[in-house]
Amino acid sequence: MKDLRIALAGNPNSGKTTLFNAITGAHHKVGNYPGVTVEKREGIRIRGDRQYHFIDLPGIYSLTAYSIDEVVARDFILDEKPDIIVDVLDSTNLERNLYLCLQFQELGIPVICALNMTDEAEAKGIIIDEKTLSESLGIPLVKTIGTKGSGVDAILDCIDNVQAEHAEPPALLRHTHSIAYGDEIELKLKVLEDLIKTDTVFAGKYPVRWLAEKLLEKDANAFERLKEHTRSGQIENTAREASIWIDKHYGKDSEIIITEQRYGYIRGAVKESIRIVKHADFSVTEAIDRVIMNRFLALPIFVLVLWAMFQITFFLGEYPMGWLESLFSFLGNVATKILPEGMLRSLVVDGIIGGVGGVFSFVPLIVILFFLLSILEDVGYMSRAAFATDKFLHAFGLHGQSIFPMMLGFGCSVPAIMASRTLKSPRDRILTVLITPLMSCGAKLPVHVLLAAAFFPEHAANMVILIYGIGVILSLLSAILLKNTVLKGEPTPFVMELPPYRSPTLQGVLWHVWEKTWMYIRRAGSVILMASILIWAITSFPVYHGSEQEDDSAKAQAALEYSFAGRIGHFIEPVFSPLGFDWKIAIASVTGFAAKEVIVSTQGILYRVGTDATAENEGLRDAIRRDPHMRPLVAFVFMLFTLIIPPCFAALASMKAEIGVRWVGFELIFLFSLGWILSFIVYQIGTLLGA
Repeated sequence: MKDLRIALAGNPNSGKTTLFNAITGAHHKVGNYPGVTVEKREGIRIRGDRQYHFIDLPGIYSLTAYSIDEVVARDFILDEKPDIIVDVLDSTNLERNLYLCLQFQELGIPVICALNMTDEAEAKGIIIDEKTLSESLGIPLVKTIGTKGSGVDAILDCIDNVQAEHAEPPALLRHTHSIAYGDEIELKLKVLEDLIKTDTVFAGKYPVRWLAEKLLEKDANAFERLKEHTRSGQIENTAREASIWIDKHYGKDSEIIITEQRYGYIRGAVKESIRIVKHADFSVTEAIDRVIMNRFLALPIFVLVLWAMFQITFFLGEYPMGWLESLFSFLGNVATKILPEGMLRSLVVDGIIGGVGGVFSFVPLIVILFFLLSILEDVGYMSRAAFATDKFLHAFGLHGQSIFPMMLGFGCSVPAIMASRTLKSPRDRILTVLITPLMSCGAKLPVHVLLAAAFFPEHAANMVILIYGIGVILSLLSAILLKNTVLKGEPTPFVMELPPYRSPTLQGVLWHVWEKTWMYIRRAGSVILMASILIWAITSFPVYHGSEQEDDSAKAQAALEYSFAGRIGHFIEPVFSPLGFDWKIAIASVTGFAAKEVIVSTQGILYRVGTDATAENEGLRDAIRRDPHMRPLVAFVFMLFTLIIPPCFAALASMKAEIGVRWVGFELIFLFSLGWILSFIVYQIGTLLGA
């Protein structure tokens, strides 16, 4: 049997990715807010001798695309031409969801509608007669509940029926619906269709009726595609003249006229096939929103939620983090006793255990932080946070939807930067990408916790929260600076749906936590391991022999300064000394450009915690605290500098893909300059005050 390529499409927040996971067995991120899927994902389902190749597309409201994720979905459907489109509909809001469905139908590609979230619809008293609706639209419908995997087999059966070998498609699919827009508009469409058909190659590439409608809607992409036509100039002039005539004749924009006609058709179909058996007198969603969306309470509640999230993270993570520190100290002692003295023992104890072990000890904090973030996302709070901060963000030149990338930035800058695709304005998107790295990511968390625990043990959690708060403030102030200089302009109006509150599924939350934690562990076992070995090598060579009169401590310090690391550190120290940094902090800061976790592993190697660790001390924290150069002021400035400097290589690569190499170069200069200047000011003022 023929293998099939099936596009899974639909409005944002329709449960599309949940259904995709249920069909393919994948575990892609699911969130109760728009914009979770920002690029197409692929999965395979095999049943019998047929392979179903599913493509999960970003959520879109229309085939007229504005944001990058919408462009990804539209271009795939138009250019790749899947065998069939499964349009996932939110059954609680069919009128809005069916607008996209009608546009799919005009493309000439077979369409199946998955009536998803039917359990939520029934709970609201919405009864859907799928047979009547199917006949009205001319599209087969299948009821599904993505969270329970219900309806998956029915979808596959329907796909088989549509694309059965050696058989005609069902009558429903042969019945092509064209909405009548009135005699005047239909006449204009007919003229455009006839002109488009004059180029048979072009007409075979794009649906003629659909393209004619898009030209009347003044769709920029339709005009761009029209350039391939042999008579593109004539068609373009005809389309623009027709649009102007419609605007004057109806007193409305032609795009609005066409949209109203489509919704009129949809309302008629919905009226015939849906009945409401009860109206809820009490809505949990509305009751909660009255409080957390209150104009006076929304922003303070948002700040309180973030504060509570970090307090819980540090409170619950303190003990397991201490257990892991003790474990790696124990492993260091065991390796010291088992391995003979020499380079191999130094590599294992100082390079691997001392470097990677320091990073691994922060895994509990990462787990708890991502667990709490995942719950906030899945329950539906992220969309509320966007609305709560929209007016506030506008004052800084940001779009309300910028809060999504900024919040994701607390976890990892890479998906946060990619999430900026949901912003429709290029100016809003670039501005959001440039300030997102100032949100302290999970990779910076180990650095902040290490220094806060070492020098502010009584107030460690509050110090880390302070650093996170400074990051937020700097991102907002940077937005003001950028919007008044290199990115002048005003943010676009913010319109976004508020999804209902939903109980997060334990499986979904745990899988998301595992996915993010595994990424952290994998980096520790690959990038950070390699970096640790490299750092160990440059701190161990060339070998320093010294004299027999030197005590062990003095000899170790002299050997470190004699090494390549010591020489490099002393060479770059003049750049960092105005910030209060010695050569050790300087070289740790430089290695942090690869990945921020490497700062911790570098410190572990420089302080030889693998060798010095005993059951009586706290490993790296204790070693740093005993360094005579380090003091609370220097530690705070180091935390501040780490917060601001450019993100890791992976984030920069993601940034290049989203906004281009020129802006990446600007970001490197901007963030390093900002980090150096602010750290210099804080250190010099602190020194003058005797800190």
